[in-house]
Amino acid sequence: MGKGKRKVPGLNQSSTADISFILLIFFLVTTSMDVDSGLARRLPEWDPNAIEQEMTIKERNIMTVQVNKNNEIHVKNGVINRVIDISELKDIAKEFIANPDNNPSLPVIEEYNIEDYGVVYTTIKHVISLQTDRTTNYEIYFQVQHELSKAYTELRDAWARQTFGKELSKCDEKTEQPVARAVYASKISEAEPKQYGTAQ
Repeated sequence: MGKGKRKVPGLNQSSTADISFILLIFFLVTTSMDVDSGLARRLPEWDPNAIEQEMTIKERNIMTVQVNKNNEIHVKNGVINRVIDISELKDIAKEFIANPDNNPSLPVIEEYNIEDYGVVYTTIKHVISLQTDRTTNYEIYFQVQHELSKAYTELRDAWARQTFGKELSKCDEKTEQPVARAVYASKISEAEPKQYGTAQ
């Protein structure tokens, strides 16, 4: 009498999908997700004359902020040419951008017509050139950007108080705030990171 073939019992897969779903939920709940921090920056509006203006920038209208591989901040404009502490950067930038004393070594103050507002006097052709080393610490870079942004914010706020009689945050978002931003338009030019002090 021949032996009958034995059937191998199959695996019960009815709960496999449930187990997979539970594991997926477990990993989603227990895994930490890093949130990248960055800089909230608003790009300037397109200016069709920007290329022509950039080619004719006077030396007095340029301030260079260079961060080297040792995370030292070197500032050069018509008034200073030295390594500075990060705490000095905002005030140096404010003096450069506004040129309150009409210093002939700082940006030219000239008439600038703002649409739907009129003529203002400002250093519309100033440029802050930010240059970093490839090995610059990101935290230092972030602090430099933050201080430069604060310089523009404080100048706009002071102008709004003087012109509209209230701080910038309380000015009308559609009519008054855009004017203050146009008077002190952000002109930060960032060069591609390099390794300064080494052969290029």
